[in-house]
Amino acid sequence: MTKPANQMQSPARRIFWTPAGPKLFPGIAVSLLVAVAAQFLSDHYGAPAMLMALLMGLALNFLAENGTRTQAGVEYAARTVLRLGVALLGARISVGMLTDLGGAMILLVIGGVVATILFALIAARFFGRGWRMALLSGGAVAICGASAAMAIAAVLPRTDKSERNLAFTVMGVTVLWSARAFLSAPRWARPRPWLS
Repeated sequence: MTKPANQMQSPARRIFWTPAGPKLFPGIAVSLLVAVAAQFLSDHYGAPAMLMALLMGLALNFLAENGTRTQAGVEYAARTVLRLGVALLGARISVGMLTDLGGAMILLVIGGVVATILFALIAARFFGRGWRMALLSGGAVAICGASAAMAIAAVLPRTDKSERNLAFTVMGVTVLWSARAFLSAPRWARPRPWLS
């Protein structure tokens, strides 16, 4: 026996029409507004969307404090929605893309990621930082930058320094990448007579 159309539950209906749904809505709406605003700034001013979202998130951090109406929704977006977004981002890498690379190249990439994270763990110990910071920054550098940092931060155990470490890592990766691109741009922009 099939359910009538009014009793069928879509994923959105399961989230928002549960007892927790009205609690989640204000925070998810704020998170969505930050995401749209960050993308707008990125499209119109050329700044990385992830950096804009992080800066706006830092400015609106008071909305995630205990006792606010938006706390539950912001926390839900920071965990569940972020993980879903990273999974969808990873789904863009297909099996066909991996097989086109070949086995040796895949092993080289895996070795590079592991070596970078191990280096971060050693450097963190040398500079007196914890393993969470090392894993976060090493993973961000080794994998894909700010989005990897946010995905790793979502699964690491939360501490009182979690947000600070995430902000430092995302801003560091973004600024270093932007500085590298800025410094190498004059080499790209040199006139090349053989191209004209």
